Amino acid sequence: MGHPHQTQIPPLELPRYGAERLSGIRCIATQLKENPPNKSALTAMALQRLDALAVLTLTGGGSYRSGRGATGYVKSAYLAHLIPDPETHWMLSPPVSLDQLTNQDFLDLVESLESEFQREAGAQAVDSDRDRVLLVGLKTDKISLQRFAEGLQELRRLVETAGGEVLETMEQKRSQPHPQTVVGSGKVSELALAVQTLGATLVAFDRDLSPAQVKNLESQTGVRVLDRTEIILDIFAQRARSRAGKLQVELAQLEYMLPRLTGRGQMMSRLGGGIGTRGPGETKLETERRLIAKRLSRLQQEVNQLQAHRGRLRQQRQHREIPAVAIVGYTNAGKSTLLNTLTNAEVYSADQLFATLDATTRRLVVPHGSTGEPQTILLTDTVGFIHELPPPLVDAFRATLEEVTESDALLHVVDLSHPAWEQQIESVSEVLADLAIASCPVIIAFNKIDRVHGDTLALAQENYPQALFISASKRLGLETLRHQLGQLVYYAANYT
Repeated sequence: MGHPHQTQIPPLELPRYGAERLSGIRCIATQLKENPPNKSALTAMALQRLDALAVLTLTGGGSYRSGRGATGYVKSAYLAHLIPDPETHWMLSPPVSLDQLTNQDFLDLVESLESEFQREAGAQAVDSDRDRVLLVGLKTDKISLQRFAEGLQELRRLVETAGGEVLETMEQKRSQPHPQTVVGSGKVSELALAVQTLGATLVAFDRDLSPAQVKNLESQTGVRVLDRTEIILDIFAQRARSRAGKLQVELAQLEYMLPRLTGRGQMMSRLGGGIGTRGPGETKLETERRLIAKRLSRLQQEVNQLQAHRGRLRQQRQHREIPAVAIVGYTNAGKSTLLNTLTNAEVYSADQLFATLDATTRRLVVPHGSTGEPQTILLTDTVGFIHELPPPLVDAFRATLEEVTESDALLHVVDLSHPAWEQQIESVSEVLADLAIASCPVIIAFNKIDRVHGDTLALAQENYPQALFISASKRLGLETLRHQLGQLVYYAANYT
């Protein structure tokens, strides 16, 4: 009972659901005025992937409002159904008679439509075997337009780095996030329609989501919904190569997953069902939590052992009195490329976010700060930072980030060719402040100057007169960098 939009069945509860199938449900609605179905009703049909929507216009005595009921006959009818066209979404017939409607072979209609949808889905599968992703960004009053645009662009890079294909970006402006759906019910309906028409397999948001928000969004869109932190965790899982890196990534993933186990519906119901399985007893949810908590405890012990091992290695280096410099910077700033160029380290480097995770230390000979004689320092490449680095990653990678906290000096590499290079400097400074690094001397090296316009270069020189300007890939300014590193460690040894 009610309008098609009011009687929606959640996508995950439909008999059949997917880009290649219709739901197996046909909807009949009645009305007293001869008007075609409105957009709300047609959108509801698309969201539920109904086989067809028939809207009958009744005429004759009585009325619904009088309580006597409508006792007339069907004057005309409208028939609507979906089509595999991302622009129009559906087809609506002109008014037809009841005889024409009843003579319609709906089984043949459904089979032909599903054949077309299957061909469309097959063509999409041939084009790409990756996740097809819709990006969703929420602009609140606390975020500037520039920061919002940069965040969406960064989310696109994260999705592409994780192996996804971005189909479309949807934006919503609200004073604050909706507590249940982040973007509001109207935008969710628009999002669900876009998921269906574009054949998306994943929806990615530019912010962290609560477990309840993820549950509500997935039930209304019918596809997986991820937030920014989950995408970063997925990238870390792909990039981790060493045993230490894999341990830390798994620890971060489990810590993030544990509070999000609730609300999975039947997946987290009781282990058994039927006679003899009712009453108290361990639920599947409790089992999952217990196993994850046990695994977390063991992983934390191994990470602590790793932390202690690295601490002993640092002590050995300190006894040998070899100065250590950590390379820090925003992800994809060129840190690994610089380490490779200076030391022939052969660390994996690519134009990707978080291309490398594991800390790599190599020896580098630089001129002594006072005498100019050759001296050896240790240069360490660390994991790249990002705006609002997820807390689970900071905690899990504490052992790796301690390479930064225990260094004698820092080399902060900045991608000067990035439009938001100033904001990236601020983000790195915030992470370093969270790591309680205050007195450690820092030198800034603006990288990729071969890709920079003169105005940007002049602005950086004006605002950071003590900084260096280099290009790691083109080997520009590296000799000056070596001398400055020698001066930096000399200053750190004598004045800190």
